[in-house]
Amino acid sequence: MSDTTPSRLDLLRFLERVQLADLERTRRWIADEERRAAERARGAAARPPAPDWTIEMSLGGRHPVAVHVGGCHMAGKRPRRVDRGEALRALAEGVEACTHCRPDGELGFVDG
Repeated sequence: MSDTTPSRLDLLRFLERVQLADLERTRRWIADEERRAAERARGAAARPPAPDWTIEMSLGGRHPVAVHVGGCHMAGKRPRRVDRGEALRALAEGVEACTHCRPDGELGFVDG
């Protein structure tokens, strides 16, 4: 072998440095992903629970449009959290019950 050609040992040491750098980069990626997963879990744990009942409000926010079971995907962008009594009062006053989640049935409301 000439002096300019690296020896097999030199090549193996070079390979080792490259692989160690790859391993460190992979470990950083793993740590970053673990941090993101922990942040998502903390966010989910801190999120308030879905309300039991909501009332969807009109565009101006002044008039109730429909009563929904909490978490109903049809509640629109203007739901207002309410308790059971307020949901029942709204139904009794003629506010529509959502036809998808049927809060009237869940509440045991009988129009009569």
